[in-house]
Amino acid sequence: MDENNNEVKKEIKIKQPPVLFKETQEILDKLEAKLGMPLVVYWNSYNGGVCGNDVLAFYELFNKIGRNEKVALFIKSKGGDVESALRIVNIIRNYNKNVLALIPLESASSATLMALGADEIHMGPLAYLTPIDSSTVHRLSPLDTVNNQKVRIAHDEIKRITKLWKDDENGGQVNHYQELYKYVHPLVIGSLDRSSSLSVKICREILSYHLNDKERCKIISERLNNDYPSHSYPIVLKEVKELGLEASEMEQETHDLLLDLNNLYSQMGSKAFTDFDEFNYHDNQILNILEARNIQLYFQNDKDWSYLKEERRWQVLNDESYWHKNEVSDGKLDHSIVYMA
Repeated sequence: MDENNNEVKKEIKIKQPPVLFKETQEILDKLEAKLGMPLVVYWNSYNGGVCGNDVLAFYELFNKIGRNEKVALFIKSKGGDVESALRIVNIIRNYNKNVLALIPLESASSATLMALGADEIHMGPLAYLTPIDSSTVHRLSPLDTVNNQKVRIAHDEIKRITKLWKDDENGGQVNHYQELYKYVHPLVIGSLDRSSSLSVKICREILSYHLNDKERCKIISERLNNDYPSHSYPIVLKEVKELGLEASEMEQETHDLLLDLNNLYSQMGSKAFTDFDEFNYHDNQILNILEARNIQLYFQNDKDWSYLKEERRWQVLNDESYWHKNEVSDGKLDHSIVYMA
């Protein structure tokens, strides 16, 4: 940004999202009294997702609340990294003998994997899981001509293209992969195949934390990876039961309290973008939130974005994004920044 833009930036008040620790703790206390067990929250805003730093945040959280015979886990996420989901489940299961997953809304993709790590799943009428079939953005992926970004490619998409060729009576006249390689690099296709095998294995490993039947684990894993027409297909309670998972309808009062809690988190995770001009803005959005009794961890963006017109892409400047911790100790509320690498 030039000097004039810096002056404009100083004059504009940067938007700050609310941090509603007192309000969320009040609802969390009601839920724990209702459930008869500790409650842990994992919540993502629309720009948040399951990632490696969440693993360290879960460890920080359970170091505070300790080990329990049984814990309830409220999950609301559109997904993210599958390997991080496995590590998160590993931490949860190491600290708790029995886990109840509470799903009032979406628990998609790798968040579905987190739900699979629970002994039982309670779902509301708005709740759904999704398939966990693989997709990836590879460094050799094709470029989107609109925003000049790498395109995310799903393994299922590649399989369906080759199947259409095989089913076409004229398909044998061309080499399928020779044609496909004109648009998708062979290393990307190889990476997708490897990623698909990884998803199946991780799914089976997570289920094995509470299911001893290896064949049942295998069937559930393969169905979630191969049997659905889209990655975002909503797997509601009826179908979750048909998969062979221990799932039941969530009690109404619990459901309503979780939606109240979600409303507060939605306020915390609301858009906090401050525009300086059409090519520069500041991002202060809260992305991921973890919470339990007397402790709340949240990751907040704090960075500038500047658009490079010649390269048709955005770059990050002045990045001061960190994990924050609100913690009640000896009756006092302390706020600190948690450094996680």
